[in-house]
Amino acid sequence: MSELLDELLSKPVGPSLPTRQVDPDRDFTRAIEVTGDAAEVTVRGPEDMDPQGSAAACLEAQGLDPAEWEVKGFRSSEWTMANGELGLSTRFTFTRRPEAASSARPDVAELLSLFDDFDGMTPRMDDHGEWSFVIALGDTQFGKIDGDGVEGSVLRAIECINRAVELLAEYRRRFTIGHVHLAFLGDHIEGFVSQGGANSWRTQLTLTEQIRLTRRLMAYAIRKIAPMVSRLTVAAVPGNHGEAVRPAGKGVTRYDDSHDTEALVSVDEALRLAGDRYDHVEVFVPGTDELTVVVECSGTVVAHAHGHQWRAGRHFDWWRGQAFNKASAMHTADLLLAGHLHHEHVDTDGARTFVQVPAMESESTWWRHRTGTVGAPGLMVLVTKGGQTPIKEVVR
Repeated sequence: MSELLDELLSKPVGPSLPTRQVDPDRDFTRAIEVTGDAAEVTVRGPEDMDPQGSAAACLEAQGLDPAEWEVKGFRSSEWTMANGELGLSTRFTFTRRPEAASSARPDVAELLSLFDDFDGMTPRMDDHGEWSFVIALGDTQFGKIDGDGVEGSVLRAIECINRAVELLAEYRRRFTIGHVHLAFLGDHIEGFVSQGGANSWRTQLTLTEQIRLTRRLMAYAIRKIAPMVSRLTVAAVPGNHGEAVRPAGKGVTRYDDSHDTEALVSVDEALRLAGDRYDHVEVFVPGTDELTVVVECSGTVVAHAHGHQWRAGRHFDWWRGQAFNKASAMHTADLLLAGHLHHEHVDTDGARTFVQVPAMESESTWWRHRTGTVGAPGLMVLVTKGGQTPIKEVVR
């Protein structure tokens, strides 16, 4: 392609975060079982890892003091990993040292003094660095007739964004927040490709109207939040309803060929034309033929996917598979945000957290007829830093 055409077709692809070597503190490589004064720890990793140090770190991660435990035995084995390198698996058996088993009686006066020091109404400010406030929403599916229709979904989305902005002010009483991340998690339009186009009659808006509403909602959220922060990042990922073309009713063109993300690309172009007023806003979409994007938020690597890439309940299986590939950005992710299944779901595995947001539409009539269940629409806000996400709240 010519330089001019390359420039015209360019889009704000998500940042490429550096990959890392296997880290037992963050990878799916450790297991621990504690029974009374006995503990069994299994660590897996590359040949050059320190097994005993990793096992001690595993004890410490569970709130156990490694100095209070001693190794009574271990078993080690080797295998060849998928990348050809030698892997090591070691299982340690620990017992609690006798002096640690007979713990002293706690000082009750000291425990009671904690109540005197605690003031539940005092704002908690973090002096050690900035936190990020994440607003995550998906499955607006603008255009469909179901539930309270297009108008209901649009008004609800606006009201939820307004409420999220109010919550930003509230959470700033407890956390130092300078960065807000806005995540659009796919299926922003109903489209005409789902079920081979069988949804067309129940879709009230034209395709261009659905896309226009999506653009306006994205722009509204950015304009609402941008004046309140020193850094605003915005990401969007493709959903199955937002696919631009589905040849023969079931194929795809490129995986990034999506109205869900192209709407945000258009908003990004408008922001760049607006001058320095929005210089602090960064926009990210997946790269060519990709479906996911990652964004760093105050030391937490946040991954985004729509959720149609795995079966219900198998999110961590999919994540493990992606993380096994060190070239994948999912290898470094701490937090995975997704939509698609239309209901709130939070799950953790070690230090990793999975958050599935509710849909913004009020119901899927087909699902209601099949199961009797209507929707519980809304978005989610989170507060995160350094791989930890202590706040996860649904906004309705």
